[in-house]
Parts: sequence; structure tokens; C-alpha cells
Amino acid sequence: MSQLTQKSSPLNILQEVFGYPVFRGAQAEIVDHVSANGDALVLMPTGGGKSLCYQIPAIARHRAGQGVTVVVSPLIALMHDQVGALEEAGVHAAFLNSTLSGEQAAHVEREMMSGRLVMLYAAPERISNPRFLAQMDSLHERGLLSLFAIDEAHCVSQWGHDFRSDYLALSLLHERYPEVPRIALTATADDLTRADIIERLRLEEAQIFISSFDRPNIRYAIVEKDKPREQLLRFIRDEHEDDAGIVYCQSRKKVEETAAWLEGEGLKALPYHAGLDVAVRQRHQDRFLREDSVVMVATIAFGMGIDKPDVRFVAHLDLPKNIESYYQETGRAGRDGAPAEAWMAYGLADVVNQRRMIDESPAGEEFKKGQRGKLDALLALAEATDCRRVRLLGYFGEASTACGNCDNCLNPPATWDGTDASRKLLSCIYRFHQNGGQRFGAGHLIDVLRGKVTDKVTQYGHQTLSTWAVGADLPEQQWRAVLRQLIALGHVVAEGEYTTLALADSARAVLKGEVQLLLRVPTVAPKKGKLARGGSSSSKPGGAGRSAAPIELDEEAQARFDQLKAWRAEVAKEHSLPAYVIFQNVTLAEMARLHPQTLDELSGISGVGAKKLEAYGEQILRVLE
Repeated sequence: MSQLTQKSSPLNILQEVFGYPVFRGAQAEIVDHVSANGDALVLMPTGGGKSLCYQIPAIARHRAGQGVTVVVSPLIALMHDQVGALEEAGVHAAFLNSTLSGEQAAHVEREMMSGRLVMLYAAPERISNPRFLAQMDSLHERGLLSLFAIDEAHCVSQWGHDFRSDYLALSLLHERYPEVPRIALTATADDLTRADIIERLRLEEAQIFISSFDRPNIRYAIVEKDKPREQLLRFIRDEHEDDAGIVYCQSRKKVEETAAWLEGEGLKALPYHAGLDVAVRQRHQDRFLREDSVVMVATIAFGMGIDKPDVRFVAHLDLPKNIESYYQETGRAGRDGAPAEAWMAYGLADVVNQRRMIDESPAGEEFKKGQRGKLDALLALAEATDCRRVRLLGYFGEASTACGNCDNCLNPPATWDGTDASRKLLSCIYRFHQNGGQRFGAGHLIDVLRGKVTDKVTQYGHQTLSTWAVGADLPEQQWRAVLRQLIALGHVVAEGEYTTLALADSARAVLKGEVQLLLRVPTVAPKKGKLARGGSSSSKPGGAGRSAAPIELDEEAQARFDQLKAWRAEVAKEHSLPAYVIFQNVTLAEMARLHPQTLDELSGISGVGAKKLEAYGEQILRVLE
């Protein structure tokens, strides 16, 4: 750090370039460590400010004459937005990817080789390209290879939720340039994934920084499926009319059907999955990033690196694979710190499908065992009767107390002694096996328990079983909840192409009455009749174009906020950038609330750096007048 002048100090860069008064959490310690040539592994939640942890050291080291920082980034869209935001802040940055023409790529390479470039964003496959390696060798020989930042580092781990084989080649950075510091960053990694990242990226000597995984502004809610599309629409209409949001579905077909249905109900919904034409995907992503009130319905192909700060909800219509995926995906909501929601509809079929996908995968048994353990942890979260946040943070090794903000805290679910019902259900599966060694699925099992005569019941003579109609006192929905929870607890196994049911070894103790099972009472969604088509924003108080600010504003300040948003939209369009790259909503809201009269007063607002003050200050003051 002795080389760094006052102008190059991290705090000065934070304030001058990015317009933030102070560092948050562990940012200052991480920035100091990396600026001083240290390797680091950073685990920080989405929205926690990971990018600054490498961007500020990159700027500081460049100002000290140490050259270019190479940022490994997996997504083209993320590169574009990050570079656009840096250039807006007055930092010379560029990317090398397939969207550039030969002439454009050559210009970027000249800027890189001259040392004028502060940061270069590149995909992992480019890093191992012989031509690119030769260029880095040249920079290194001249002392102009400053730092490597490896974003989304969980992609290197087979245990991570988004493994990418091209990340494996990144171990060469340590082998080839051992004295160039490296910082690897990710939002989610359990102990197994962390150990894998350290081994594969050769970060054994790196300092590990683990921030709190808590996102207190996100409210977590998980509901039992009961006409899930209508549940989703009701959730959006009741809680998030005119908000931007993401809806995750497991299959491409379901994505397209759900997006079309929501659009038919009057929402601005777009599909996104890997099977769509590249140009269509890009167009939909651009609309989501640049327009208000867009709901993106997507597979997991969408999301990593999405920096849109004002996503107010993330909904799941299917169960994710594990808690890391769930946390990563829900973390795309509320990056601006304002209230947001993570909502999921979950049912018996989700449990069965996820277990079947693991069992039928070609992976080795050790990997399958690990994936089953991860799924079990997610099922425990879904079936929990205590605080969701405590469960979620506990998975990542972080102790906490009840949040008072999740669905279970706000409306504690009722429980009942399901021991007797569970024994009846397990006994019925056992009787199936005794009566000809056959296995059956959930529907037939519940029919027999409830004494419902069907062709299949008659065909197999199951009306003669001792378990026939022993559960006639419970409704079908409750039996489905019992079965779902027994599968989640590992007492029942769903197997094969037709998802037939079998007893696990642990079922023996339940059948013997040695285990008491307190189960969650299934909740019934309120029946509100036919869902009405929502009105446009112009039908709401305040008229067209008015949207909620991330902080509470009086009427005059709200009007100023709306005017600032309209101005920002014009500037963003001129610059071909998402609006939040110009200024985030929270910064505009502070401008509207404080109503600065001079450039000096404007410069004191968080998010207004020197370059943006120079570029936009006078325009903003005119808008505020």
C-alpha cells in the first residue's frame, strides 16, 4: 500500500468514483488486502457489494502504475452492464467477447496492451486461449498485469449450482503468474463448494472473507401448490402490481405457457430459456433490464449476473435443486435494499421429480449422495414450521434468531400429530408389496386410504386390503401433505419412471410407533372467485408513470422522483444503457427527498460520483426545479 497515493486510497476512490461515503461490512478489509497484493476468496450475498471488492483495488493499483485487471465473467450481458457502469463513473473499462467486430476487438486489445485500460472483462474460455495468454505474458513482463478477479467462482465446483467446465482452466493463472494477486467471488457456497473452489483455483494461501448471508429486506414465503398459476397471479396482483419480477420454472415448455398465460391476464410477461433464438433472448433480457414492470418467466438459464437493482419479487413455480440455487435465485430480488419478496409454490410432484432426476442422472454414486443431501436440506426448509431465515442462514453455517418477517414468523403454521396417519400410509405401501410385490404411485395410494373405488382398485383387489378406507376421515389434500412430508423426511422413496412408492429403512421405526411425527397442517389458499384483469398504472392514484420509491416520500418529493425517473429514461436511451446504470432508484429518491439546490449539495448524495456530477449535475438541478 506504500505505493498508493492519497488519491489512490480505497476510501477516496469509493467516494470520488462511486459516490458512496463509507464501505459496508467487510468491503474495506477485503479491498485493503487485495490492493496490497493479497489473494482472497470472498463470499458475499447478492446485492452486498461484491463488485466493489475488486473494482476499487483495480483502480487503486492502476493509479499506482500496476496496470490492467482482468475480470473473468461468465456472461456477456453482465460484462456489458459492468463496463457501461464503469465508463459512466469515469473508469476506463472494456470487454472482449463475441459481440465485438474484429476492428472493435483490435481496439480493445491495443488499449489493454498499452496499459491505459483499468479493467478488462473476459469469458473463462478466452483466458486459456493461446493468443490471449501471449498478450497477458507480454503485459506481465512489462509489469502491467495487475490483478485477476474471478467472478461467480462457484462455477468452478462440481458441488456448485452452476458448474462450468471452462472454469477449470483458471488454475493456470496461479501456475503462470504466481505473483499476480487473485480474488475469487461468489454469493453462495457451502463448505463442500468452498473447499472445491480453493482446490481448483489453487487458493490455498488466500484469505477467506465470509460476509453475513442475511438479506433482511427479503421476505421468504413458501406455499403449498393449489392451482399454482392462479396463486402466482394473485400474489403478483395483491402484492406486486406494476413491479419488476422473475418467475422461475423448471421446463422450457412451462416457461412459455406461463409467460403467455400471464400476458393474457394483462401483465407484461416475457419468456426466457436456452431454447429460444439468441436474438430473442437478448431482446427479452434488454427489455427486462431497461423497462419498468416487466415480469421475466425463465428457466435457470436466466439470472446469473443480472444486476437490475429494483426487482421486487422472485417467484418459483417449481422446486429448485438445492438451497444454493434457491438462495442465488431469490437474491436477485431487492438488490437496492428496499423490501422484496421470495415466493415459492411447492407440491408433492416437485419432491418426486427432483429425487427422480438425481437417481436417474449418469453421475457417480458419491455425487448423487451429495445432491440428495442438498435436496433434503431444501425440503426441510420448505416443510419448516419455524423461521425460514433461521433455516436458510443455518445451512450456510450462520446462527440467527427468528426474523419476524417470513411467512412462518408472520403466520405461524399449525402442526398436528401425524404419527397415526403416517403409520396408516406406510402400512398401505407395505400391504401393496405383500399383495403381489407391486408398487403404485401417490394417486392410487390415496384412493385406497380414502376408500375410493376406481378401476385400478378393482383390478388389483385392493378393496380387500386391511388398509382399505382407513384414512377416509382425512381429505385428499391432507394425505398429499402427509406423503410429501414423509418423502421429505426420507421415510418414503419415490422411484422409477412412473414414480412408484417404496418404504425406506427408516420407515420401520415409524411403523413400530417409535417415532412421533409432528406434521404441518396444509394451508388452503383463499378462494376469491375469478381473478379480475388488472388495470393499467394510469388507473391508480398518481396516474401513468408513477411508481413507488424505495423510501417514503411526501407528495411533492414523489413528483420530483417521477420527473427524475423520466429524465433518467431519456439519458439511458441515449447511452443505450439500462436506467439503473445511470443512477439507481434509491439515489433518485434521495435527490427527490433532499431537493438539493447546488452542485455541492448534490455531490453529498450517496451514489453521485465526481464523473456523474460533472456529466449530469446541472441537468438534475434543472429537473428538480
